[in-house]
Order: sequence, then structure tokens, then C-alpha cells
Amino acid sequence: MAGAKTEAGFEDMLPAMAEKLGGEGLIRELCNGFNLLMDRDKGLITFDSLKKNSALLGLQDLRDEELYSMLREGDVDGDGTLNQMEFCVLMFRLSPDLMEASQWWLEEALLQEIKNGPSS
Repeated sequence: MAGAKTEAGFEDMLPAMAEKLGGEGLIRELCNGFNLLMDRDKGLITFDSLKKNSALLGLQDLRDEELYSMLREGDVDGDGTLNQMEFCVLMFRLSPDLMEASQWWLEEALLQEIKNGPSS
């Protein structure tokens, strides 16, 4: 299964990854992506860590404003950074096909996060 093209023109590979890896495998890969982009000291994705590490995911051509826009779109708690849950939710939101097919996964992940409380 090939990934779907989005309006922005990039190929959405999340549906194909979900089909191949299953729910747990997809979440594991999203966590790996988060770990690649995060600031090692803060454990969060900051603008600086996103700019520095985005080339690892083929995003080196994004302008600063596009990187800031990604942070703003995913930043639920308003701290200017992305924690792991915010990053995973953002990746699902940016994948319309996967979002439609996987609302249950998101709900389960959010319920688990609420049950476990905020991570420190």
C-alpha cells in the first residue's frame, strides 16, 4: 500500500506503517521519531532541537516559520514545546487517512495518559 499524498504535497506514510506494523508497532515508531527530534536534556521537542534534528527525517528544507507552526499546532499545554504525547497526537492529526481509521488508538492512548498522570 502506497502512502497517500497530502495537500502539502508530501507522502503520508503513516497509514502504510500502521497496516504493516499494527497499532503497537506504529506507536513504537512514533516514539522513536520523537526521540530523534527531542532535546536530550529537556526530554521535549523544542524549536532548536526540531531545527537541528529535522534533517534526520528529511525535513531539512522547512523554513523556521514552518517549524514554529508545527510546534504551535501540536502544543496542547502551551509551553512552546512538544512532549511525547503531543508529538504522537500531532502525527495522527497530520495524517487524515490514519486519523479516520484510528480514533480508537488515540482515545486509548489519552485515557492511559490520564490514568498514569503527567510524566515528570
